[in-house]
Amino acid sequence: MGIGKLIVLTGPSGVGKGTLLRSLLQRHPELYLSVSATTRQPRSGEVEGEDYFFLTRPQFERMIAQGEFLEWAEFAGNLYGTPKFAVEDQIRQGQWVILEIELEGARQVREFFTDAFRIFILPPSLPELEFRIRNRGTDTEEAIARRLQRAQEEIDAANEFDLQVVNDDFDDTLEQIEEALFAPALC
Repeated sequence: MGIGKLIVLTGPSGVGKGTLLRSLLQRHPELYLSVSATTRQPRSGEVEGEDYFFLTRPQFERMIAQGEFLEWAEFAGNLYGTPKFAVEDQIRQGQWVILEIELEGARQVREFFTDAFRIFILPPSLPELEFRIRNRGTDTEEAIARRLQRAQEEIDAANEFDLQVVNDDFDDTLEQIEEALFAPALC
């Protein structure tokens, strides 16, 4: 791949970022996924060190104090962050690193990596997003309400990103992301 690059994938909770990312990585194994840390409990099927590094709040707060995160944010009562060392190391080695993070974190990353390629995934509509979140069956009513309120704030910031894609047709959305990433101008 030559020169390392940072790719930031952002969008509201429930928009399908994780599913898109998994397919993108299956089709392009040369991409390096940065694994985030979180204080939330693992969901069914999530694997420590692959999906997230699951930390206690005190562990996470120690890492913040020691400057070990590239970005971090609190969302829906939990802390999320990107450990700095692994990202910087992979980019130095010429890898294309993908971060799947929330809006606040994407804004923090922009300060350190001004040339990162930033992608925002939009839902087809807020009612569809609510359906997707409820269909997961993992959140309380209070958490769903917080996620939906935050989703509107995030959607309002989509124009801050290099690419905005509406995830209404999975294959089409994935193709748009691939075209943007692998266009000759970016390589």
